[in-house]
Amino acid sequence: MAAGAAGFTGDDTVSGMAGNGDSRLVYSTDGTNAGRVRPPEPPRKQGPARKGGQGPQAAPAVPDDGVVRLFRDRKGRGGKTATAITGLPGSEAELDAMLKRLKQQCGAGGVREGRTLLIQGDHRDRLAAELGALGHRVKLAGG
Repeated sequence: MAAGAAGFTGDDTVSGMAGNGDSRLVYSTDGTNAGRVRPPEPPRKQGPARKGGQGPQAAPAVPDDGVVRLFRDRKGRGGKTATAITGLPGSEAELDAMLKRLKQQCGAGGVREGRTLLIQGDHRDRLAAELGALGHRVKLAGG
């Protein structure tokens, strides 16, 4: 390699910034400055708080009007689609029994989170037909 190739000469340092006032020393291993030279920067403030003090993922309020709503949901699941069922009447035991029946009908897994049933996959049409046959008023909500 020639002496002037790639901007290196015998006088320059490895970084090529010898004598350049724009560099800043962050960490040093020589004996005078053991370890970190600059104190760590304080954490930056986040953006303005949301209106109403809601967290970053506030669930939409579902009206209690006797209509069973079926949502297709992908949030917080790594891109996987799930069908959320809200507005079902009944106790927790009845919701668990309903969840079991709907999971068997779809051939998919699922879970109950509070009064919301989640079925893995997009089964809105199949679930709407099943819930309609059980006498519920069903509405396909969301996208």
